[in-house]
Amino acid sequence: MAVKQIVLTKDGLKALEDELEYLKTVRRQEVAEKIKIALSFGDLSENSEYDEAKNEQAIMESRIADITVTLKNAKILDEDDISSEHIHIGSKITVSITNPQGKKSRKEYKIVGSNEADPLEGRISDESAVGRALLDHKQGDVVKIDVPAGTMEYEILSISK
Repeated sequence: MAVKQIVLTKDGLKALEDELEYLKTVRRQEVAEKIKIALSFGDLSENSEYDEAKNEQAIMESRIADITVTLKNAKILDEDDISSEHIHIGSKITVSITNPQGKKSRKEYKIVGSNEADPLEGRISDESAVGRALLDHKQGDVVKIDVPAGTMEYEILSISK
């Protein structure tokens, strides 16, 4: 089975590398200490502290494995290669959005790979309905996108790196 290539910006790569380093050094030590303390309580059959610490360890090790696989399969986006003529992963865009009721709002987004998406921070995935629909459009285009609330109209006001 082919592994999906994951597109990351340089900032996204740095954030994952920093998280991995923190998990491998600081967090592993903290969890190991919790397990050690829980073991000192004796009988493991009714030791909820031990169970909780082991569960925390499993979640942390799973996250370390996920990050490792992501970094191994990552393609780093060279932001110098990004054009401002069309929307690509890495593009920063300003859009005017008209909702189904005719109300307008203005938003700024950065199109990112799915691993970096954080809609509350304005980073939308190229795989999301909105991100996918906006790809390859240019300034001045009006894109109609069906979302659960109805059809939204996105007018692309600007595109930058």
